[in-house]
Amino acid sequence: MDITSANSLVIEAQVIEALRMVFDPEIPVNIYELGLIYEVKVDPSGAVDIRMTLTSPNCPAAGTLPGEVQEKAKAVPAVTDAKVEVVFDPPWDPSKMSEAAKLELGLL
Repeated sequence: MDITSANSLVIEAQVIEALRMVFDPEIPVNIYELGLIYEVKVDPSGAVDIRMTLTSPNCPAAGTLPGEVQEKAKAVPAVTDAKVEVVFDPPWDPSKMSEAAKLELGLL
């Protein structure tokens, strides 16, 4: 069963909310507010593609964060599958953080 464009936006919002429950173990801010999630796309079948990065290629959480992101996305109702692609272009830097993250970390 294909989902409509409107439903796709709802699922995307639900996936983003789920990703707000994932935290970098070294930084007390969720990965979405940190700016580590570059893209969330929902296709008509309900499959979700997520492009994300890490704070650095040597991030100690590199082995666990992508899997946690995939599991959180898959747990959203109507998501049929989730794939996570870790990219380093563009590289992450603190400018990618939301205002809320900057405030939480005392950078504002």
